[in-house]
Amino acid sequence: MSRNKWKGFVAALVMGAGIAGAAWGAEVVVNGSTTVLPFAQIAVERFAAAHPEVKISISGGGTGNGIKGLIDKTTDIANASREIKSSEVDQAKANGVNPFETTVALDCIVPLVHPSNPVKNLTFEQLKKIYTGEISNWKDVGGENAPMAVVGRDSSSGTYGTWQELVVEKGDGEQKSRVTPKAQVTASSGAMLTTVAGNKYAIGYDGIGYVDKTVKAVSVEGIAASVATAKDGSYPLSRKLYMYTDGSPSGDAKAFIDYVLSAEGQKIVTDTGFIGIH
Repeated sequence: MSRNKWKGFVAALVMGAGIAGAAWGAEVVVNGSTTVLPFAQIAVERFAAAHPEVKISISGGGTGNGIKGLIDKTTDIANASREIKSSEVDQAKANGVNPFETTVALDCIVPLVHPSNPVKNLTFEQLKKIYTGEISNWKDVGGENAPMAVVGRDSSSGTYGTWQELVVEKGDGEQKSRVTPKAQVTASSGAMLTTVAGNKYAIGYDGIGYVDKTVKAVSVEGIAASVATAKDGSYPLSRKLYMYTDGSPSGDAKAFIDYVLSAEGQKIVTDTGFIGIH
C-alpha cells in the first residue's frame, strides 16, 4: 500500500471511529451560551465526579454555535440564552434533528456601567438611542459631560439576540435599527464584564450572574434586576435560559439535565448568581 493510500486509510478509520463514538454516545458534548456556562460548568464537574463512568465535556462558544452544533450533530446539549429561532428549527429538521427545549434557569440582562458612573436608571428609549448612536454623551442621560464607550456582544451570542430584539429594535417596524458601528464587540460574558470594569465611560450589558463589584448595575424603567423581579416578570429584561437536545433527553444527556434540574443542580444555579426555576 502506497504512503498516500495508507494516509487515506488511517483518516477513514479515524472518521469512522468518531462517527461510531457519536452514535454510541461515548461522550456527552455540551456547548453554547457563555451566560449559561458558569453554572453549567460547575454542574458538569460535580456530575462527572459523581458519575465517573460518564464522559462529558463542556465549552462556551455562544448560543448560536451551540445550536449549530446541535443541528450538525456535533453537540448533544446546546446551552442557550434565547429561544431557538424558527429558521434554526427548519435547518435542524432538514438534518434529521428535532430540537427539544428544557428551561433550566431564569436570568436578567442588566445594563452595566463603571462603578464611578453616577447614572442609576435608564429607560428603554435611552438605551435604544445609546446603542444606535443617537445618544453618545453621558450628560444627555444625567451623567458627566463625556463621550460614551458602547460595548456589545458578537452576533453569535444569545444575549446579543435578546438585547437586539428587546432594546435596539424595540418599537421598530420592518426597518430594524442597528447597533452603532462605533460599538466595541466582546466575544463572551466575561469579556464584557472586564471591558466595562476597565473603562470609566463604558456601557454594556450582561446576565445577572456575572454582575459583581467591578461594575455597577443600572435599573431599567425604574426597576432593578433581582430574583424577585425576574420571577414575577416585572423586570423588563428578564428571560429564561435553556438546554436544547435532539428530541426529549435520553441516556447520559438526560441524566445530566435531570441533575441540573434537581435541588442540588438548582443550588448551583443560585450560587452562581442566576435564578432557579423552582
